[in-house]
Amino acid sequence: MKNTFNKLAILCVLLVSISLLGCESKKADSGSKGEESAKKSDSNSTKITMTVGDAMKFDKTEIKVKAGSTVTLTITHTGKMKKEVMGHNFVLLKKGTDIAEFGKNAMAAKATDYVPAGSALANTKVVGGGESDTITFKVPEKGTYDFICSFPGHFSMMKGKFIVE
Repeated sequence: MKNTFNKLAILCVLLVSISLLGCESKKADSGSKGEESAKKSDSNSTKITMTVGDAMKFDKTEIKVKAGSTVTLTITHTGKMKKEVMGHNFVLLKKGTDIAEFGKNAMAAKATDYVPAGSALANTKVVGGGESDTITFKVPEKGTYDFICSFPGHFSMMKGKFIVE
């Protein structure tokens, strides 16, 4: 009976610990709501970090930047899957781009990291688990632009808004 009680006590401690860890993780995420107000290192440059993993999801669905600035964007794949299996990239589309049409054309552009030539304003290379890529680009004119992951089949779930104010 004492042995059963000890096992039960250990199980309870484990369950409480797990639930507390889950609460801490939710607390850390609760402030962002998937938005990124770009971090400024000086008046004309903005640094943005994006994280992706082994699921089809960006950690940000909205990014706000100032017109006329230069953006340095880093995408980091925190998962374990190789890029051939679960690769991700960041592609900033030109205004008015039909996302479904772009996604269809991107499937045939493996040699250029699934970005058809001349069709994007900026893009990273495709990264897999443990990899990252950094790009620097000039912010386009004021307006709202779409960004996606153009790895085949990802664009329907991995997308967001890039808002230039």
